[in-house]
Amino acid sequence: MEGLFTKAKGMEFPRRILAGHGALEGLPQMCRDFQLEGPALLVTGPTTMQVAGRAAADLLVEAGYDVHILEIGQATTEAVQVVKTGVLETGSGFLLGVGGGSKIDVAKLAACDLARPFISVPTSAAHDGIASPRASIKGPEGSLSFDAVEPMGVVADTSIIIKSPWRLLAAGCGDVLANLTAVLDWELAHRLKGEEFSSSAATLSRMVAQQILDNADSIKPTLEESAWIMIKPVLVSGVSMSIAGTSRPTSGSEHMFSHALDKIAPGRALHGEQCGVGTVLSMALHGGDWQRVRHALEVIGAPTTAKQLNVTKEELIKAMTTAHKVRDRYTILGETGLTEEAAERLARTTHVI
Repeated sequence: MEGLFTKAKGMEFPRRILAGHGALEGLPQMCRDFQLEGPALLVTGPTTMQVAGRAAADLLVEAGYDVHILEIGQATTEAVQVVKTGVLETGSGFLLGVGGGSKIDVAKLAACDLARPFISVPTSAAHDGIASPRASIKGPEGSLSFDAVEPMGVVADTSIIIKSPWRLLAAGCGDVLANLTAVLDWELAHRLKGEEFSSSAATLSRMVAQQILDNADSIKPTLEESAWIMIKPVLVSGVSMSIAGTSRPTSGSEHMFSHALDKIAPGRALHGEQCGVGTVLSMALHGGDWQRVRHALEVIGAPTTAKQLNVTKEELIKAMTTAHKVRDRYTILGETGLTEEAAERLARTTHVI
């Protein structure tokens, strides 16, 4: 009978992922296989240009591509416009984001706005945006999350990623561990508010967070195996968002806490560092094993306290009590949030303050 079942959904995934030692060498072949037509616009930064941008450009030039390089700073709306202008002025047929999350997010959003293919070449794994269809861009009111384009391909060279500051990789672990409480929040919203829920996306998201928990003792500085352990969960987290059609599998109350901190104490800590501490707090609210999450962060070398985030007790508590206002998303924080007394008690119980 007509009209009995009308649900329809589209999902986009990376068509190819190259990950491991020396993966960058496979970039030109990936572009050829995708039948990408140049010129190419390579978006990078001053530091990441030296780390991998120049090497990536040289490889593409040797393969016969015309490559234009654009160095940008932070992920801002102005930077996105600069990249879009660069694409139009050079007539670039595709974009590459070579760098950390900010460079990739800017290139990703510009590619989305101009309907150009995009390839992600991360030089670090500080958060799960390197393979997700979302972009975090700084605006006047703080960081804003935008729908962007899923990378057509991802080239994650672990020999490059492991050379990035250890703090970045440790922060990436915090961002992936956040999946644990994000899924709990999503399940709660499904039960109490009837929010649409994807068990497939939730299972993937929870599985990769569990991998970080299980392998925390093996994630150590200078050990390339650490980058390998880390990069797979980061990539799969991005895929879980594509399956769900939302950031729900990877972003819940712990991310709202991080975004609140961004407004109250901007620039003090990295996104993944704040999300890691937020995960400890949110897991305690859910009645889960926050001690294991905290231990994993400590072993990896990520912050677990307000002091390590370079914020005061008062700033942290304010973030906890205002996090529920960050976005219209139901979580363990409820609709009215935490009182100052409850927030301080929670922070002390979990040794965050």
